[in-house]
Amino acid sequence: MIVLGIESSCDETGLALYDTEHGLLAHALHSQIAMHQEYGGVVPELASRDHIRRALPLLREVLAQAKLDKHQIDAVAYTQGPGLAGALLVGASVACGLAMALDKPILGIHHLEGHLLSPLLASKPPQFPFISLLVSGGHTQLMRVDGVGRYQLLGETLDDAAGEAFDKSAKLLGLSYPGGPAISRMAEFGDPLAYKLPRPMLHSKDLNFSFSGLKTAVLTVVKNHTANICEQDKANIARGFVDALIDVLVAKSMTALKGSGLKRLVVAGGVGANTQLRAALDTAAAKRRYQVFYPELEFCTDNGAMIAFAGAMRLKENPALATRDYGFNVKPRWPLHELPR
Repeated sequence: MIVLGIESSCDETGLALYDTEHGLLAHALHSQIAMHQEYGGVVPELASRDHIRRALPLLREVLAQAKLDKHQIDAVAYTQGPGLAGALLVGASVACGLAMALDKPILGIHHLEGHLLSPLLASKPPQFPFISLLVSGGHTQLMRVDGVGRYQLLGETLDDAAGEAFDKSAKLLGLSYPGGPAISRMAEFGDPLAYKLPRPMLHSKDLNFSFSGLKTAVLTVVKNHTANICEQDKANIARGFVDALIDVLVAKSMTALKGSGLKRLVVAGGVGANTQLRAALDTAAAKRRYQVFYPELEFCTDNGAMIAFAGAMRLKENPALATRDYGFNVKPRWPLHELPR
């Protein structure tokens, strides 16, 4: 079965083809980073308009890569939510229009499920069950994953997610968008002893997160500088921020593994590409004889491959989930626990 995946939840247009027999056949991605940099963040209306321009050329690109005709597609999967409403509507309308024209079944996919399952696309995928640390944009969650569609929420952020804290703290330091990679690069040159920033909820005795206080601590340090901050001091603040945030993510992940009795941790989402986080998790896991699995770097951020793969896995588990009802709706807010089993 060949599944076309379409991702358009925010500022990246991704399309991919996944074959349940031969694996990932092709994928293509257009990122809008350059367009949004001028504004210091994603402008939803511009994002939606750009998805319209990119979707069909990317479809032609993946079909050419896979050397397939569009009629050889067996099903179409698209990101139904969560995400920006306008951006989601573009992907949904393209998916439903194409599926109707080809008389193929269609399936709406939860964006976070795509991220959760994306490490299974790696050359050495993890086996179920595992604990997943999902750090994607506005989401920071710890989940127990027992199989496709079998997810138990263990803890989540109560306010700012890790990705939001990265972006907001980077902006406070005058760094360019996207802030996460920028503040991580600057942190590499910082002194780890210069600023000891708070580790929110590190000892909360649960698996929830809170990063708004850490962001506020960065703001306070910045405001305490009466003159312009030199580049070295920015690097020191960045280092203090990154170390604090990673300490919390690592500690909570290790606690989740210990409490569950499982030995495998899977990291998913854009922040999962962070080199400091990967190094810290690998070190902590090795001490406890745990295994850590990551998506390939190209699949950490939003992409069509994870949607095509999630769609294929869903249809393999339950073919009845697909429909030929081409009237569509999107779900900008969509709790993961509401997914059908």
